[in-house]
Amino acid sequence: MSVRFALDPGGPAGGGGARLEQARSAVEAVFERWDRRFSLYRADSELSRLARGEIRLTGASRELRDAYTVAIGWRQRTGGVFTPHRGDGVIDLSGVVKALALAAAGDVLAGLGVAHWSINAGGDILTRGHPGPGVAWSVAVVDPGDRKGVLANLSLAALPAIATSGSAERGEHIWTPFPGGALPFHQVSVLAADIVTADVLATTIVAGGEAALDDCTRRYSVEVLAVTHDGQLLATPGLRR
Repeated sequence: MSVRFALDPGGPAGGGGARLEQARSAVEAVFERWDRRFSLYRADSELSRLARGEIRLTGASRELRDAYTVAIGWRQRTGGVFTPHRGDGVIDLSGVVKALALAAAGDVLAGLGVAHWSINAGGDILTRGHPGPGVAWSVAVVDPGDRKGVLANLSLAALPAIATSGSAERGEHIWTPFPGGALPFHQVSVLAADIVTADVLATTIVAGGEAALDDCTRRYSVEVLAVTHDGQLLATPGLRR
């Protein structure tokens, strides 16, 4: 995770380095709290205990049940393409947890009076304000065929959240309804007004292919840049402009 700030010296977020460190520490504390509860890589997390059957969903914390409710809602809205359940039935909330943690971190910064910031958590980015007068936050989308190359530089002026999903970084890790588990897209980036929508729809389009791409762009105010396995690019009109 990386955090960038652009503080307004005349605003409530002024105060120099000490204020920056306070804000950065607050953001790190948010992610640590969510990781302790939801990481399936931590044997002591609440979600790991749920996966082992040590606790039931009805007896889980309100925070876990709320995250599960968010994920189930998206499963319904995507016709089951997005799901919080692994093939073995284990609840895996990684599809929404990072985005929910990002949103929570943004709320913390707002409470501290920080008006201009960018948080990058594993390629999912949420922004507010501006990095400088008259300048919008922007993000470089990495080329999945060449991890040292840049596919596009995208402005986040209109849609302040972006999430990227695919197999370039972590291999084939997304469940898909396609026969043989063949994912049509190598990488999908979604820009949206909120990070949860961006994250969920990026995963949904990777898993659901062009049908999911058409459905998501018809129903939601998002912009999408998709890369097929043979290197072709599909972009929504806003990005093509």
